[in-house]
Amino acid sequence: MENINYQHIQFLVDKPGYLKWGKDKLATLLNVTPKEAEIIKLAAKHTFFEEVNAVAEIDAIPEVKYQFPNILLFDIETSLIKAWTFQTWQTNIGLKQIIDDWFMLSWSAKWLHSEETMSDVLTPAEVLTKNDKRVVTSLWKLIDEADIVIAHYGDKFDIKKMNTRFICNGLNPPSPYKSIDTKKVASAYFGFTSNKLDGLAIMFGFETKMETDIDLWIDCMEGDPEALKYMEKYNKYDSELLEKVYLVLRPWIKNHPNVTIYDDSKPHRCTACNSDNLEPIGYHYTPSNIYPVHRCKSCGAISKDTKPIRKSNTNNVFK
Repeated sequence: MENINYQHIQFLVDKPGYLKWGKDKLATLLNVTPKEAEIIKLAAKHTFFEEVNAVAEIDAIPEVKYQFPNILLFDIETSLIKAWTFQTWQTNIGLKQIIDDWFMLSWSAKWLHSEETMSDVLTPAEVLTKNDKRVVTSLWKLIDEADIVIAHYGDKFDIKKMNTRFICNGLNPPSPYKSIDTKKVASAYFGFTSNKLDGLAIMFGFETKMETDIDLWIDCMEGDPEALKYMEKYNKYDSELLEKVYLVLRPWIKNHPNVTIYDDSKPHRCTACNSDNLEPIGYHYTPSNIYPVHRCKSCGAISKDTKPIRKSNTNNVFK
């Protein structure tokens, strides 16, 4: 087990998305044996570096559940559709009128609570040849690592658009993930004046999005390197703003994916953020059971226990 070192473990701690990889694939990446890769994963998940040598002597490495899901916030920018048209108002564009169809210009993403904002943008040469395969593939790799993806208007735009470019570039579906659309959340639970990301940012007291207009997209499609550079910067800021808006909305999301299912080491945790800093606030009643309800002191979300208190024990509950 001499190939294992602290850098291997720290690499996985810093980039938890690789914890989803199988031991054979991870072994190739780290240049270690499959068994060593499994040990490195185990150490990274629990960060008990002092026990690595002891674990190495165990023939059968027990399966360990993830401590927290990989939550990816992302945003994409696409090109314009260039078409012939007879008028500018209330017109339909037929397929024969399209000169150039759209493609992906750039994307940005960040893992929840990570300080790094990742991004990719087409080069001028790629724009002029409408070749987005490189940036589409780099986004696919991140989506493939994610357990939960978050995007604003993501269910109707970002996810459908990226899937379109995935299949057009010959990529297979990424690993399964759950999605959270912050625009859907805003419209479902509130009556904001605007459900746009910019509108929510203003409502919550954050800085607004960077200024853009149609000229930026036109310049990008002409391969202007400065325009492409600005587009990437604009795209990255959107992902950073998205994270701030999501964290404000999170406690209100009643159908938020349960993050506690990735870790069974501690009971009674917040299903939205996995914190164990909970306070009891009452009970949830069903026809057959009573469930204790808690408020998370870390994020504000409300969750109920999975284990009910039977109605036969009602007298004990209220003592």
